[in-house]
Amino acid sequence: MLDNIKILIHQGKQYIPDITKVEVPGIFKGRPEISAEKVDIVALIDLCPTNAITADPVRLDIGKCTFCGECALSFPGKIKFTKDYKLATNQRSSLIISEGENTNINVDPDQIRKEISKYFSGSLKLRQISAGGDNSNELELNACGNVNFDMGRFGIEFVASPRHADGIVITGPISENMAEALQICYEAIPQPKIIILAGTDAISSGIFSESRALNRNFINQHTIDLFVPGNPVHPLTFINGVLELIRKR
Repeated sequence: MLDNIKILIHQGKQYIPDITKVEVPGIFKGRPEISAEKVDIVALIDLCPTNAITADPVRLDIGKCTFCGECALSFPGKIKFTKDYKLATNQRSSLIISEGENTNINVDPDQIRKEISKYFSGSLKLRQISAGGDNSNELELNACGNVNFDMGRFGIEFVASPRHADGIVITGPISENMAEALQICYEAIPQPKIIILAGTDAISSGIFSESRALNRNFINQHTIDLFVPGNPVHPLTFINGVLELIRKR
């Protein structure tokens, strides 16, 4: 016990006291900003492997973006990625950043179902489903519960069984082989339940968008409660987004 006390004194608090205000390292690519600078639009659009950049005006869809940063490297005066990690929203259109705009991405309280804050504001249990994911988003979601981010202190936890869950968190582009399993898992969760898409692959299928091995009918058939962009998602993005979705209003 004395050794443990010594470690606590030496290391101090390992968890982040306020996850809403902490700063991330400079290498992090968060919310992009697009200036009005004139550039070769065709060359800019051709850089993007997922067609996340469009023209007239220039827009960047971070629901499709892989956050590779090639656009910012090649056209640093046109596009830059800030350190703003609050990217989660409940409106798909809010993930499209337009030229000349510098607004924060938020969860629209008017679009949140009333039962979400009524039942889940103090405790939320989630079942994570990797629907063809590459393990990057899965690893970051796992990190949400570590000693630094400590998502459990807010009553938000991942559970093993859908019977114990209040909703699902989908990662991956949803492969054909996972489509039925995803639907079965969703149906096993009692009502009311929520759906969260975590990562570029889940939101738009990312670099796999043209693949015939996908089956995204589930997305088209259900209302999505929260979109959490990132490739992969950052734990701070996920936790802040979920807290904003479920908080009492």
